[in-house]
Formats: sequence, structure tokens, C-alpha cells
Amino acid sequence: MPYDDSMTFTVPIPHGDPASYATTHRRILVVFNPTAGRRRRPRLDAVVAALRARGCIVTVMETMAPGHASDIARAVTQTTGDQAMDVIAVAGGDGTINEVVNGLVGTTVALGVIPLGTANVLADEIGLPRAPKDVARILAEGPVRPIRVGIANGRRFVMMAGAGFDASVVDSVSLSLKRRLGPLAYVWQTLKRAFTDTYAACEVMVDGVPYRTVSAVVCNGRHYGGPFVAARSATLTDGLLHVILLQGRGWLSVARYGLALLMGRLDRLSDVRFVSGRHVVVSSGGHLPVQADGDIITTLPADVTVDPAPVALVWPR
Repeated sequence: MPYDDSMTFTVPIPHGDPASYATTHRRILVVFNPTAGRRRRPRLDAVVAALRARGCIVTVMETMAPGHASDIARAVTQTTGDQAMDVIAVAGGDGTINEVVNGLVGTTVALGVIPLGTANVLADEIGLPRAPKDVARILAEGPVRPIRVGIANGRRFVMMAGAGFDASVVDSVSLSLKRRLGPLAYVWQTLKRAFTDTYAACEVMVDGVPYRTVSAVVCNGRHYGGPFVAARSATLTDGLLHVILLQGRGWLSVARYGLALLMGRLDRLSDVRFVSGRHVVVSSGGHLPVQADGDIITTLPADVTVDPAPVALVWPR
């Protein structure tokens, strides 16, 4: 499918006129990650009740293990007739969204978001409200438009992929710690790693141009770690990868980067460089971890490109 960032997807409606998909009752599968959102189950129940009150046909499936969300998405995209879904709404965090997106390859079934997890960077990126009735309204009636996603060593990512210090922090955050501390788990591990990390150098090639850095974050959108703007010029629709090269070492550099991110001023630091391109290769002297959307997915070297196939996303506007 040729990509045009101005086009709008027409979501298949098994029981209505496709031209009126925004007002026709959608069939929605909710993929719920109980690990990411068990304490927030009442919020999910409120969203589901509001969807059904709007006439949507809603099915809820819980994930049972890592990777299960991808399996669910693949199976759903292959169904037809009365079992076909218009939207797969992810009730969880960015990791569950990542799994579902990797199961949506080659389909126009739309991705929806019900923010429940430790981090919901995609929800922040598109300005998704948190009130259950607002989330339900958007899932039931919101426009469906294409976004571009990245691919790192064959695996899709929505918001970002990172290597170096960025990935070492993600690699050190255990599931039990996330359950206990939520988003503070990443803050805690960042503080710990700031004093213990080896800060190994990475070689980065962006469209054939070489760079050397300590940490590289390949951004597909503006936000990082939540509501914090890291790559100001990035959008989900521009088909470009926006690479942040953080070149400082030690706890003082980590503290400066963290403070600048909180203030939205990362691009003002002299030892931070921003480069855009369509093909990024990251390598190092060892097999360092690579994170994508907050989960470790592979090790260096990493070959990162833009997926030529768009993903359909339900937008709030």
C-alpha cells in the first residue's frame, strides 16, 4: 500500500456501511495485560461499559504470558465474517502495544489504546485523555489514520528504540520492581546505573554517516518516558527516524540529561546531538541490549529502518 500521510483508513465494518465507519457500531477486541494494569481493572471495566453503552460489540481477552498479545492480534486479523474485528484496543502499557503492533503486520485492523500500564507514551503522543468515557468515545468514533513505525532487527516499535545507557536502565528494571514502584522503577534504576554503568561507546550510522556516542535513542515520536518531549521535530507520520545521541558519561551527565528532559530542553545541551534519517545502524564492541518501547528486544548490532507498511491507529481527533 503506497503511503500517504494525508489518507484516512476506512475500517472494515462487517455489519454496516464502510463509508460511515465513524458512526457505525465498531467491533472491538480489548487485549488486557493484567500484569500492567491489574490495579486499574476498574478503569478498564468503566471503558468497556461505556463502549457497550454506545452500541459497540466488545470482547475482552487477557494476556497469559509475554508474547501472547502478538499471538492474539495475529489470530484476530485472520478472522472474517461475524468474528472480524474493526479495532484491537490495548489495555496495558507500551510493551503490550508493541506486542500487538507486531501482530498487526499486513492488516488494516486498527490499533486502539486504553492507557493502563506503567508507561503510556503513545497515549501521551496522540493526546489521548484518561477519563474512561472519553477513551470509549474515541475508540467508538475516533478517526482512523495511518502512522509509521520503526523496525529494529526485524521487530516493530512504535515510539522508540534505544541502546547504550538507555537500554541498560531498561534491562535492569525487573517486572516485580515495576509492579511495586510503577514509573518510579525507571527513575530508581537510572539513579543506580548512573554510578555503576560502564558507559560503553556505540558506533552509530545514520543514512551512511558515522557518529560515536554513549547512548543512542531512535525516536519515532516526540515523547520519551511519558509526557516528556525528547525529539521535538519527530512525528508518527513523517516516515523518519529521529536519533538522539547522548555523548556524556557519568552520573553528572545522567543528571543533566534527566533534568533537561523534564524541562523539555534536551535539545539545548551541547553534548546532545539530533540527527534524522531512514536507516540507522548501531554497533559496539559487545552484544549490548537494545530496548524498544520499554522492553529489551534484541542485542547490538541493531539495524533500524522505517517499516514501509503503515499501521492504522484510532486518533482522538
